[in-house]
Amino acid sequence: MRRLLVVLFACISIVVFGQMYDPVQWVFSQEKISENEIELKFKANIEKNWHLYSQHLPTGVDAYPTNFSFTVTDNYELISQMIEPDPIREPDPMFDNLVLPYFKDEVIFKQRIKIKSANDFKINGEISFMSCDASQCVFPPLTPFSFDIEGVHNLENQQENEEKEGMWWLFFIAFMSGFAALLTPCVFPMIPMTVSFFTKQSKTKVEGIVNAIIYGISIMIIYVALGVGVSSIFGADALNNMATNVYFNIGFFLLLIVFGASFLGAFDIQLPASWTNKSVKAEGKGGLIGIFFMAFTLALVSFSCTGPIVGTLLVEAATGGYMGPIIGMLGFSLAIALPFAFFAAFPGWLNSLPQSGGWLNSVKVTLGFLEIALAFKFLSNADLVLQTHLLERELFIAIWIVVFGLLTMYLLGFLKFAHDTDLKHISVSRLSVAILTGTLTIYMIPGLWGAPLKIINAFPPPMHYSESPYGIGNSQLIELDSEKSNIESALHLGPQGIMVFHDYDKGMAYAKEVNKPAVIDFTGWACVNCRKMEEQVWSDDNVKSILSNDVVLISLYVDERIDLPKNEQYETTLAGKTKMIKTTGDKWMLLQANTYGTNSQPYYVFLNHNEQQMVEAANYQDFGTVKLFTDWLNRGLEEFHK
Repeated sequence: MRRLLVVLFACISIVVFGQMYDPVQWVFSQEKISENEIELKFKANIEKNWHLYSQHLPTGVDAYPTNFSFTVTDNYELISQMIEPDPIREPDPMFDNLVLPYFKDEVIFKQRIKIKSANDFKINGEISFMSCDASQCVFPPLTPFSFDIEGVHNLENQQENEEKEGMWWLFFIAFMSGFAALLTPCVFPMIPMTVSFFTKQSKTKVEGIVNAIIYGISIMIIYVALGVGVSSIFGADALNNMATNVYFNIGFFLLLIVFGASFLGAFDIQLPASWTNKSVKAEGKGGLIGIFFMAFTLALVSFSCTGPIVGTLLVEAATGGYMGPIIGMLGFSLAIALPFAFFAAFPGWLNSLPQSGGWLNSVKVTLGFLEIALAFKFLSNADLVLQTHLLERELFIAIWIVVFGLLTMYLLGFLKFAHDTDLKHISVSRLSVAILTGTLTIYMIPGLWGAPLKIINAFPPPMHYSESPYGIGNSQLIELDSEKSNIESALHLGPQGIMVFHDYDKGMAYAKEVNKPAVIDFTGWACVNCRKMEEQVWSDDNVKSILSNDVVLISLYVDERIDLPKNEQYETTLAGKTKMIKTTGDKWMLLQANTYGTNSQPYYVFLNHNEQQMVEAANYQDFGTVKLFTDWLNRGLEEFHK
């Protein structure tokens, strides 16, 4: 009722005096921050003895806050909340001397936007506000604003280049995996046999080359079809969610353990013999169909060797969305297909190939050790998400030390498996690989005592997910004074020994208590880039000092699986889909999505005590170096202390 009276008073004042009185004049400007980011500035010039209210007023107060309304289009995206400086807080005579935040003389509001259009466009909107002096308030009509924005003319190219870069890297990994598959007992001996068949059965050399090329293309079609099938069955969303899904990670762990055991010689993974028989029978049809089924027979016969590699590759490629498995299978199959076409064109070079023998099984066993080591990465992801602490950092490192130590012993001839032949001497190539794996084994040992292990930091659990966060044998304790506030008792030991909050409200309350800005860290237990950021960037002395001493760090894990109290669980709509907010991770995921319009991690936000964003948000892709992240932190501190 009181708010209504204030508005009526303002309107009556306008009518009585016969004119529109507006003690606030607005000036609009813009500043280019980067190629695709602009900061819009809204400067309010306020007449003497008048004041303009903040955007953030206490709940239930009758005054109207200043509000900025933007016309939503696909041309741009608001990448932060509207930023305002710290307001004056004094008793307001117009509202029973309540202490309300307001501004005098002049104030500049700032809004960062991200340009999403290659063409020029306008940003339009309106400002609503109330202004008061010691005796009256006015509520002027909505003030329109408009900004002319230049489009980013190479925006589409930038996005395409980023996607292409990721796909090219996936293609390279898949291509190298294909070469690894070539050097297995199931595939390598097939090269001279198949090439000899084409050269002998073909009437001319050209015909033999053409048939071998068709054979190689058929191999690629078969494996790419597998990638298309995986993408079609699961879909892009499901593939992207695999990285943090507990059940998928446990499934991948079991799958890779089975593959690894197979490569070590425990058993062979084979497809039904009837499939192979039918494929061999179809080869007799001759022509293109016959050649295609020859390639299909190769895929079936070699499955015991290629299956584990293909399975591992599809797991890794799944995070690339719909195109990931397709690009992965394209690179893998190309590496397998090339030798057949190449040696068909130059059959004399077949003599330069090493003879089949025990070394092929050694390659297979080596891949088996690598499969087992990688398997524990997926088990670690599941353990981190569930927070069971069954596979903490020291145990993970110990397992890897044993795995790579045994691999080194195998390469040097101290271990022998069922299908191995007698090792009469150690080749230079075998010794070189043994030196690499042995060096890695010794390098990992200090990790048991707290060494960061930067070379492999994307694989083990983070430093703070540990039996002893300061390393085995160093039982340094974090002791909190019993007289300290309940808020401070919510601090936890985080990455790099930095004390962090895992609760947004308690962290913000503590930031106000100690008069420091807050850095919100939207992260995930199974987030590889989060671990890279913490180990490679936060480990820098300057960055660690800022995060430890100058800001309050609030780490919110969006994949935390701790259930919320029943009275805090509810159903909501997110991105057009019904979502049940049941766990702590759901709560932080919704906070990030609704407030900042993204669900990617890591994602860092610099906030002042009014919970307003001070600078643009930071992520791993754009701020993943010490220099860039340090600059981001320093700019946030400068804004806070202005």
